[in-house]
Amino acid sequence: MTDLLQATPRAAKDGVEPRRRNRSLTGEALALLGRSPLVWVALVVLAILAAMAIAPGLFTNVDPQRCILLNSRKPPAYGSWFGFDIQGCDVFARTVYGARASLAVALLATLGSTLIGGALGLVAGFNGGIIDAVISRVTDVVLGLPTLLGAIVILATLGNTGGGVLRLALVLSLLGWATEARLMRASVLQIRNAEYVRAARVAGASSLWIALRHVLPNAVAPLLVLATLSLGSYVGTEATLSYLGLGLQPPTISWGTAISDAQPYLASAPHMLMFPSLVLTVTVLALVMLGEAVRRAFDPRSR
Repeated sequence: MTDLLQATPRAAKDGVEPRRRNRSLTGEALALLGRSPLVWVALVVLAILAAMAIAPGLFTNVDPQRCILLNSRKPPAYGSWFGFDIQGCDVFARTVYGARASLAVALLATLGSTLIGGALGLVAGFNGGIIDAVISRVTDVVLGLPTLLGAIVILATLGNTGGGVLRLALVLSLLGWATEARLMRASVLQIRNAEYVRAARVAGASSLWIALRHVLPNAVAPLLVLATLSLGSYVGTEATLSYLGLGLQPPTISWGTAISDAQPYLASAPHMLMFPSLVLTVTVLALVMLGEAVRRAFDPRSR
């Protein structure tokens, strides 16, 4: 009877612990993210912003290009939640439609820098030798150039040559991949000599198969965390460049161009600057909150 009473708690414990021990790092991270209220708040905010970018007609039926000079600089009132800008355009409509360009630049720049940096980091870390040395030196050079300063120089040199969202995203991708490459290289260096990689080599698998099938899936998690954190910084960078007149150009509507147009009228019509800036701040804050939560969830040392 005593043995039975002692065995019952042990059996219950053994029934719970194996499930916890068998959970993968990704599964444990997703479980932690699901229990975080800040993550859900950030996801709700980002879902609303994504809906604004994809289907702005759900939020307003006003044409952002329809401007009436009689409404110039009118403050928020019934029928216009954010008021009107200097040309008499509805600020709320332009803020809603501006989400598409601003978020598109951030997503494309993040995707481009992640793909470039991830590929170069994988090649450098997996092959080593002279290839690693060359890629590492190029990475050091790119890291030494501030992204914002480099973008200002390149865009000022190119001038208003068109391209809009794609051109700006490409410039930011070419300047922002170095951090991703260094992180990916460090992750690959930790994995390339693992037991399962050695077993694949002994079995006769090709280097390309080993890199794509065994190394990449186990080394990509830190890169995804960095990509989440980069989204917020690229949103802010697009707004900064557009504010300086070097990023997106009219007639493209973005939060950066709206802030740039409103800055001279801050004293007489503060609503023109306040509402686009507020939406931009909330977007960056939500992305930073989500990125920081993802970083902590995938970092075992933070648990």
